Amino acid sequence: MAIFVACVAAPGARAEGEARISKLSSQLASSSSAKERLGAATALGRLSDRRALKPLVTALTDPSPMVRAVAAAALGKLGHKAALPALTEATGDADATVAKRAREAAAAIRKSNGLAEPVVAAASAPAVGQAGFGTQARALPARPDLYVVIKTASDDSPGLHDKRARQQHGVILRESMQRALGATRTVTAQATEARRYDLELRNLDVSVVKMEQRTTGAMVEVEVQLRLAISDHTGRMMSFLSGGAMVQVPRRSFNASYLPQLRRDALTNAVGGIFDKLIAHLRRGAGS
Repeated sequence: MAIFVACVAAPGARAEGEARISKLSSQLASSSSAKERLGAATALGRLSDRRALKPLVTALTDPSPMVRAVAAAALGKLGHKAALPALTEATGDADATVAKRAREAAAAIRKSNGLAEPVVAAASAPAVGQAGFGTQARALPARPDLYVVIKTASDDSPGLHDKRARQQHGVILRESMQRALGATRTVTAQATEARRYDLELRNLDVSVVKMEQRTTGAMVEVEVQLRLAISDHTGRMMSFLSGGAMVQVPRRSFNASYLPQLRRDALTNAVGGIFDKLIAHLRRGAGS
């Protein structure tokens, strides 16, 4: 009887898995929200299912660099060599973080599949001179147009999180925002560079205003909401932005030990979701 039940249950589990992958794939491909696409890419990567390969490969061309970076990392964890051509192409991504994640993912896949590292031909030395002159054109480095510094990052959400957990959430926030800013070549955090280009300082205070865990149907959800306060060099408050993210895991496979990682994923995704909004907002003048 036990064998019979197992055989009957397996198709149902497969069908449920297929339905979830189909839903996440659709969200990743068609949602106009970078936050939702980021959440879908993260969830697909966590499933460790070969059927997630195709939508994650497609996500390597997503408009959001955060989505592309998450997709590349997820493909590395899946470990399927079919992703190598797309990852190899993504190593040339204009975003430094995406290119790095693609290189790491491709290396991990080659290692897990016993494949040799590709031989890279030595590049010829570039001609000396300014871009556009001489025998070989050279790209000029991107000039920063924003001067942004993270002032504080904290967890101010209501709830029962202890001091240590809140401090860790603040660290995750700061590190995630720093990675996003650092990967954007037209943003600087260096005062000397800002003075060179006459850029005005914008300070960021980023905080968690909501962090909730709940069960909805067959899923356990962790939702995070952030608030960004933007101020000038005098400390005068200029504007606020808000955004959030949600991550989900099936209730039947949920374990309380997963919570720290789920919170980390939700925090990271929330930063990714609000980041494009932040940059666009700052370029419009940050309320000045």
